[in-house]
Amino acid sequence: MQFENLLAPRRVQHGVDGVSKKRALEILADLISNDIPSLSADDLFRSLVARERLGSTGLGHGIAIPHCRVAKCEATIGALIILSKPIDFDAIDGEPVDVIFSLMVPEEANGEHLQMLAKLAELFQQEDFRAQLRSADSDQLLYSRVVQHLTAV
Repeated sequence: MQFENLLAPRRVQHGVDGVSKKRALEILADLISNDIPSLSADDLFRSLVARERLGSTGLGHGIAIPHCRVAKCEATIGALIILSKPIDFDAIDGEPVDVIFSLMVPEEANGEHLQMLAKLAELFQQEDFRAQLRSADSDQLLYSRVVQHLTAV
């Protein structure tokens, strides 16, 4: 698993304002589609919404990792947004969410994507990591902090 290849600077945003859960999923889909035009933002959004209907991907501690399998997706792709204000995400601890890392995996992905999800969930359970993400004051700083931790995984 190559975690350091999950993100690109164009798929990371901090300080996202005034969003709902639905709008957050749209933003994540747009970030990925804008960076990888072969993936339709509408298809990504619908896939994320369908996955959320199965059960919330809110992990607790203000973190959510919405994820789904996507046709035409050739590699595992991530996008990250930090919200300026936490939103209700039906997280398991009932706390609102302000850090959302989306993961798109190829439709034919095997158990490797489950291992990746588990590693990401483990990383986001680290209080220091969450604090570093929340304190980033630019997209570039947020990106570099995430990549630094992903590379160490």
